Amino acid sequence: MSEGARNAVSTTARYDFDTVIDRRGTWCVQWDGVADRFGVDGLLPFTISDMDFETAPEVLAALRARLDHGVLGYTTWQQDDFLSAVAHWYGTRYGADLDTGRLVYGPSVLSQLSQLLQMWTSEGEGVVVHTPTYDGFRKAVLGLGRELRGVPLGDTEALERELARADAKVLVLCSPHNPTGRVWTEAELREMAELARRHGAAVISDEIHADFVHDGHVHVPYARIADAGDGGVGEGGVGDGGGPAGGRWAVITSASKSFNFPALTGSYGIIGDPADRAEYLRRMETAEGLASPAVLSLTAHIAAYREGAAWLDAVRAYVTGNLAMVAERLDAEFPELAWVPPQAGYLAWIDLRPLGVDEEALQRVLIEGEKVAIMPGSVYGAPGFLRLNLGCPRSKAEAGVAALVRGLRTVRA
Repeated sequence: MSEGARNAVSTTARYDFDTVIDRRGTWCVQWDGVADRFGVDGLLPFTISDMDFETAPEVLAALRARLDHGVLGYTTWQQDDFLSAVAHWYGTRYGADLDTGRLVYGPSVLSQLSQLLQMWTSEGEGVVVHTPTYDGFRKAVLGLGRELRGVPLGDTEALERELARADAKVLVLCSPHNPTGRVWTEAELREMAELARRHGAAVISDEIHADFVHDGHVHVPYARIADAGDGGVGEGGVGDGGGPAGGRWAVITSASKSFNFPALTGSYGIIGDPADRAEYLRRMETAEGLASPAVLSLTAHIAAYREGAAWLDAVRAYVTGNLAMVAERLDAEFPELAWVPPQAGYLAWIDLRPLGVDEEALQRVLIEGEKVAIMPGSVYGAPGFLRLNLGCPRSKAEAGVAALVRGLRTVRA
């Protein structure tokens, strides 16, 4: 066992992540819906990005207590329990002094993205994203009749060329990046913010993976970058310096990814300009009819942000062990891949191009021979890659990488 895996075991001793929980028959997209994407039932899935772990026991206890109250009527997110919990999380996790008057709410991160794109773009206008691209972004942008414009990850010249186009209205960031797990540095974020301001493009930063940044890397909230650029509160703070003069921007995020309760729905955001915040809320509460959020989502967010930090640190350490195991196995079998774990998240993004394997042939072997479902890179615009979900018990992760290794051997043979 590697040093990373040993450290993960000791760190997670307080919680049980090894027990396999049967999710079949629970309307689970990853397990029960595998045939919808792969055409075959009964595959061992490593696909959609939720985890096979129970959420934090502190969150489950809060949900049970709320249900015991017995009344599940209309509710409001604009109350201190929720707002102060978000501020507490930003303060303790990121050292940021959050102005809760800037917060907004939505049923999901992608719903928020859709509303902001409708506010800041018109049909046919350009929305810039980094490639490879989370497929939810592609569906949202194209579904609204906007033009999706991809730039390779880290290619600043290509990014500026796209933003300089007259009809490029929005840059959508994924921070940390999905599917690669890359954590943007503060310098990189400042450079992107400056390019967007220079060319008059709004920035929407999806930070739903922010809480899953691994040791040695630091997530920088985009709100801090935007405020510093707008002459706002600057270092450490997340005040109210944003506005059209300094560039439109928004952060969209949720605790549901980190604490594994996406089925409860619910997300929140930070919008820099007061007029944009007011317009967003008007749209959500009137045009969309979403004035009342799901009460169990609020309950889960509050408990996660107030009491769930130890569980999150433990599950992140456990996933680090999974990633270390995969790195060891791939290095032993296919050293030419030189694969290293991602900087954030539980999704292993694996570049198989050095092996020269055909993606379609590999998928046939994995599905028909190995009976596993692993997301092909073409879903994200990157044929030749795989995205392997390792938010699962170690035994499942070991079975998945073993199946991948056998599948790669078969295709190469």
